[in-house]
Amino acid sequence: MVIKVRKLVIILFIIFVMILSNKKEEYIIIPDNAIRFRIIANSNSIEDQRLKYQIKEEITPLLARINSENTYEEYKREIKEIIPTINDIIKTKNINYNIKYGNNYFPEKRYKGVKYPEGNYESLVITLGAGAGDNWWCVLFPPLCLLEAKEENLNDYEYSFFIKEIINRF
Repeated sequence: MVIKVRKLVIILFIIFVMILSNKKEEYIIIPDNAIRFRIIANSNSIEDQRLKYQIKEEITPLLARINSENTYEEYKREIKEIIPTINDIIKTKNINYNIKYGNNYFPEKRYKGVKYPEGNYESLVITLGAGAGDNWWCVLFPPLCLLEAKEENLNDYEYSFFIKEIINRF
């Protein structure tokens, strides 16, 4: 009898652990008025990936200066005003590139338990060289782009909740 109870407790414990560890992926729909940002590397070589991140580090402070309280239209206008400065930064890198602001394709992304659907989105896309490498991306509006530094301290649940909170605000 004691052995049967132990087996039952062990089986129930295993089921309980399996239920807790079986996290369902959350699907968050970014609002229609979101503005995304993407930098696509020339290739996946170490040098090309390093260059992609170097450019990202030089450009994101410009984008961070945009007032997060701006309306969608104000945000779009300010991004367009920054493009010549972004162009000047990338020109110094001795690589062919393309900067496109408008309706651009984004593949499906999964990050920290959040699924971002594929589709065409209002966005700023910088393609370096052949654009055949991995990309870095974020959401400029609502302003989720600069969460990266903070997210290291967030677990998946907190991150998902934080994203929902910001999206609901806009």
